[in-house]
Amino acid sequence: MINDRMLALGNEPSAIRELFAYGLQRKAEIGEENVFDFSLGNPSIPAPDAVRQAIVDALAEPACALHGYTPAQGTPAVRQAVADSIQRRHGLEASPNRIYMTAGAAAGLAICLAAITHPGDEVIVIAPYFPEYKVFIESAGCTCVEVPARAADFQPDVPAIAHAITERTSAVIIDSPNNPTGAVYSREALEELAAALKEKEAQFGTQIYLISDEPYREIVYGAEVPWVPQIYARTIVCYSYSKSLSLPGERIGWLYASDQMEKPEGDSVYAAMCGAGRALGFVCAPALFQRVIERCLDEPSDVEAYAVNRQLLTEGLSELGYEYIEPQGAFYLWVRALEPDAQAFAERAKAHELLLVPSDSFGAKGWVRIGYCVDASVIRNSMPAFKALAEEYRS
Repeated sequence: MINDRMLALGNEPSAIRELFAYGLQRKAEIGEENVFDFSLGNPSIPAPDAVRQAIVDALAEPACALHGYTPAQGTPAVRQAVADSIQRRHGLEASPNRIYMTAGAAAGLAICLAAITHPGDEVIVIAPYFPEYKVFIESAGCTCVEVPARAADFQPDVPAIAHAITERTSAVIIDSPNNPTGAVYSREALEELAAALKEKEAQFGTQIYLISDEPYREIVYGAEVPWVPQIYARTIVCYSYSKSLSLPGERIGWLYASDQMEKPEGDSVYAAMCGAGRALGFVCAPALFQRVIERCLDEPSDVEAYAVNRQLLTEGLSELGYEYIEPQGAFYLWVRALEPDAQAFAERAKAHELLLVPSDSFGAKGWVRIGYCVDASVIRNSMPAFKALAEEYRS
């Protein structure tokens, strides 16, 4: 018999993906230049030249070596390279035996949750949050507990998080730089959160893991992105090269069970991640791109192009009277809808060929997400449409 939950997920696809598909259809109908598609976090910046060269060089290797299976947790060489990079960049010991290569951040999160939770557990997310978190959490048999971020700056509301923790809480997921708000969680906020988690662990006699989802770590505009294992030992970092190297479709990333976790707990967490990957059917991360990452993992991201887009968009919308949260990182602008119903606002925007993601799917009301990882011309050319939309509400 068909699984009812999977049937429901299939019949109700991601709001972001659905809007993206609508955009493709409209572009085919009226021309790409006439559709202002801000729906998907698909980097517009090409991958660094070093990535292309690494692919070309790899293709010269024997096919069996290049395309064959790797160890389930990744090749020893790429895991060593990732560990070395962590140690260089953050000044903390990092062992390759705590690195698990994944098919992108989505696979990483699914593996992580399966490894450290039991059916019936609770996992806390900070709203607004990436919608798939809820899918991954519920697929692990757990309850997704939404705690709103602070309204003024979208930093974690630590007292509210602490209040939401129960004896069934097994993990808290954080995402900084944040999708969808662009907020970067401050060291002060993370230290406060770490203290609250330790206090609750002592109160309930439990272990609470902090899952730090970091696909946007490299895309910041002057803000510090603290290395969470320095602040809270019981941390698992989930990383992806989708944004930093503009490789979203290649599905390559890693999980790191912090070496700050004492033995044997840290080793057990890592072994559980390996077991979860096996149980979920992730045989190994893409072999070709493991080789590419081994050579390119420290290539710099082209943040300047996103910074230009950020300025174009914020200045343009400011002149038109829109209210938004100034993003410190990532490539999204969190804009207040011009009516309480974000879904209705996004639908009205579509009449002007503006594709904006309503905040409802992110666990919040009254906002839209604008992805500015697009060509700068899309932003410039969209301003008359944003103006017409605003005037429609004012009239």
